[in-house]
Amino acid sequence: GRRERTAYRRHVIGFVWQQTARNLLPYLSAQENVELPMILDGRPGRERRERARELLAMVGLEDRADHRPDRLSGGEQQRVAIAVALANQPDVLLADEPTGELDTDTSSEIFELMRRVNREGGMTVVIVTHDALVSEQVQRTVAIRDGRTSTETLRRTSVSDDGDHEVIAEEFAVLDRAGRLQLPRAHVEALELERRVRLRLEPDHIGVWPDRKPEDDR
Repeated sequence: GRRERTAYRRHVIGFVWQQTARNLLPYLSAQENVELPMILDGRPGRERRERARELLAMVGLEDRADHRPDRLSGGEQQRVAIAVALANQPDVLLADEPTGELDTDTSSEIFELMRRVNREGGMTVVIVTHDALVSEQVQRTVAIRDGRTSTETLRRTSVSDDGDHEVIAEEFAVLDRAGRLQLPRAHVEALELERRVRLRLEPDHIGVWPDRKPEDDR
């Protein structure tokens, strides 16, 4: 029911929206904004004040606790928004284009903060974005095309023979329960695939060709 949905949103999911003004109440200070979810949850005053100060310190804004949003920069507002989202210790942080209104340097700072939340707090962070550069800053990217999950890219750090750390990215097509998958756009364009393709089952893979006999390419 409604009560269960409210409890779910309040305790399991934390939200950060693209619009900085949407994340915070303009007439409350940063401290009061962070305390608000805990007030709604019935937490005692001393506990919520201490928790809010800890969260503001974590996002680097302890000295801006008494400032209202109109006295904070866009990046600072998003830092407060992250603190608000974490107030009730959710399991998942959902961020919808969280850097859409920020410049490149500030965006990088926000993403580093989210990585730290994930790393130190063990919290799952899910970021929805159209920015391809954002995907390079996370461990796992799921691409959605035409309303369906199309590809999944996993990134891991490896040490080269010279001792340098390098990021290895592997892209996978996602196979759904009906056996459907979307080929990456670059693959489709490279082979000029359209409408229909030919398939050949091999012992350990499936061959895919344009709609002409494979022998035509030899």
